[in-house]
Amino acid sequence: MLHVLLAAAACAAFTPGLASAQTPHRHDHGFSGAQEWAKVFDDPKRDAWQKPHEVIRALALKPDAVVADIGSGTGYFAVRFAHMVPKGKVYGLDTEPDMVKYLAERAKREGLRNLISGKAEAGDPRLPEKADLVILVDVFHHVADRERYFSRLRDSLNSGGRVAVIDFRMDSPVGPPKAVRVAPAQVKAELKLAGYALDREHAFLPNQYFLVFRPN
Repeated sequence: MLHVLLAAAACAAFTPGLASAQTPHRHDHGFSGAQEWAKVFDDPKRDAWQKPHEVIRALALKPDAVVADIGSGTGYFAVRFAHMVPKGKVYGLDTEPDMVKYLAERAKREGLRNLISGKAEAGDPRLPEKADLVILVDVFHHVADRERYFSRLRDSLNSGGRVAVIDFRMDSPVGPPKAVRVAPAQVKAELKLAGYALDREHAFLPNQYFLVFRPN
């Protein structure tokens, strides 16, 4: 029931000066052509506002944690997670075959044996194994039938497992069209219906909200 699982930074394509050249102003576009998308998703300039290291530190993962990055794309976050959980495992999952292939090749090229790239099925949250953290960066607003999706996702979490949602705020000057954005209050309400409680809310990202949930 996902229209598409975007790459970890899918909406980064809407940063000023890049939008018209990189992505149509719609939320259901595809992401084939991973080599070209990598120039967008992994642009070092993104770090200034995405703050990936601060995000990962805030999640306080153990070295042996199992992480699932849903909508991992070219691996912007997945690669960083792999470095931060050297005794653990990171699953980079995407519905776009070209992204899956690209990330598998990148993991091999960079010697990240704990990073596994996998093909996700639309609407199917089942992971290769139970995870300590499932993270969706700029993906939540692409999930259809979210209550059902996240209800099923609970079965893919280890005891104490968490779900992190990062997406663009309604008032952010960058991001997808405002008509397709999901306000943080709505995310909280929908996850509550799906059987989660808000565990932590971080406010250090300039353009995005950062919510962490645990199953009830």
